Amino acid sequence: MTRIVCAALVTLLVGGFALGADKKEEKVTGPLSFKMTGIDGKELDLSQYKGKVVLFVNVASKCGYTKQYTGLQAIYDKYGKAGLVVIGIPANDFGMQEPGTDEDIQKFCSSMYKVTFPMTSKVAVKGPNKAPLYKFFTEKETNPKFSGEVKWNFEKVLVNRQGEVVGRFLSGVDPESEEMITAIKTELDAK
Repeated sequence: MTRIVCAALVTLLVGGFALGADKKEEKVTGPLSFKMTGIDGKELDLSQYKGKVVLFVNVASKCGYTKQYTGLQAIYDKYGKAGLVVIGIPANDFGMQEPGTDEDIQKFCSSMYKVTFPMTSKVAVKGPNKAPLYKFFTEKETNPKFSGEVKWNFEKVLVNRQGEVVGRFLSGVDPESEEMITAIKTELDAK
């Protein structure tokens, strides 16, 4: 009797694994393959930005670089019609400089900086709870040319119209700097 029960359990377990093996895992092919939660709590499917040039920025409300929201909004306003999307990604990983809730962050950004570009819910961009998008950005296997840990708030990752990472800019690079504008315009012009 015991032998029959064991055989049945083995068959069930092996069959379960076999069934699982038949399921095709969705392979992440680029940063625009991810789904996140928007700051409004709704799903934000990054695939909707395929064919656009996307600038991802990990943001914080109480940072010395917070004033870069002005420049980020300015380039979004100036180049949005040409295909640029700026996506703000709040994170509290550096100096606890983004302590608020998503609602607090949204109010701060809209009242202080008139932000209209898309923002995600607050996530981790480093450490054991790092968001999958930032695992993609920082790991050598998925982003060989621009991998490495995020060093501070307001680092920027530029993604071209084909969904490939084409640039990474440290916090000190102002969104309206010649370096940043040249990189953005190069990608916008490469239709």
